[in-house]
Amino acid sequence: MKTRVALLRKSPVEGPYANTRPLSIEVVDLDPPGPDELLVRIGAAGLCHSDLSVINGDRPRPVPMALGHEAAGTVEAVGSGVRDIAPGDRVVMSFMPSCGHCLPCAEGRPALCIPGAEANGKGTLLSSERRLRCDAVPVHHHLGVSAFADYAVVSRHSAVRIEADLPMVEAALFGCAVLTGVGAVVNTCEVRPGQSVAVVGLGGVGLAAVLGAIAAGAERVVAVDLSEDKLKLALELGATDAFLAGDPDAAEKIREATRGGVDHAVEAAGSVKAFELAYRITRRGGLTASAGLAHPSSQISMPAVSLVAEERTIRGSYMGSCVPSRDIPRFIALYQRGKLPVDRLLSSTGPLEEINEAFDLLDQGRVVRHVITF
Repeated sequence: MKTRVALLRKSPVEGPYANTRPLSIEVVDLDPPGPDELLVRIGAAGLCHSDLSVINGDRPRPVPMALGHEAAGTVEAVGSGVRDIAPGDRVVMSFMPSCGHCLPCAEGRPALCIPGAEANGKGTLLSSERRLRCDAVPVHHHLGVSAFADYAVVSRHSAVRIEADLPMVEAALFGCAVLTGVGAVVNTCEVRPGQSVAVVGLGGVGLAAVLGAIAAGAERVVAVDLSEDKLKLALELGATDAFLAGDPDAAEKIREATRGGVDHAVEAAGSVKAFELAYRITRRGGLTASAGLAHPSSQISMPAVSLVAEERTIRGSYMGSCVPSRDIPRFIALYQRGKLPVDRLLSSTGPLEEINEAFDLLDQGRVVRHVITF
């Protein structure tokens, strides 16, 4: 069949993207789903820095590539071997397919799936196949999803079935921003009621982490960002404190306000400076989690003695250390009960044809989440 996709033919590309037009809307061939795969009609797809980092070259990926990984849609057809999802079902996509058999999967850590990571790096589906072609040339998949398109073929292990009463625009947010941000708080940090949490970097992931900290019962939720507008939004969402990251005295002020630092600090900016600030505001015996993807060449420097003398813990958090089949329905249930108002993360919506202009808004920090609607 034919489908429209937002196709990236080269990388890196510099902005402003409204002028350089890195993504072209093209009609390509989409093969039917193979074994253990689904054909999904995309309903909504959010713009994320993980997409932007492929465009600007921070995360090198093979091209041509059809971008988009945070999405929700309706299943149109299923490949052989699929028994638990049927045409007509609604699904949220997960950007890390899990094989279920490698050591991390066997340990209950599907975000670290080895074959899934290999497939994502090569730009294929979990099956190692590419189902997209443009003029007979294979097109790479982005994180196994390629959701900036009318239709996508994905692995069954890249999709989680959801109930039909959740609007697509809101459902899409659970595929990355909510999964990563809320998961970093409840899974990676295991925040308990009464503890204190700081979130450094208030994009979609960071603000979702703020919501997750509130839902987990944190007594003190400290928001830190370079943008006063995002700090204001964090306070409106329920953060108890807000500090400008650009203030040279920010770390000292936060440590003073929290009587020595927070129990947990989550870095969600993908920045070395943000991580170092998060580490400095974590208390003795506390945990600093990094949920932002920094440039592959970035290096972190910190006083080594503090790891021992202060019994500090540093943890990475990929996909919020989530089990998507467990956590996406759980987070959706919290949202529907009013405990996790992720709809407040939605800044704007627009058509696929305006995707380059939308990436300018994301790059300039003018939106939390912009969602493409179909």
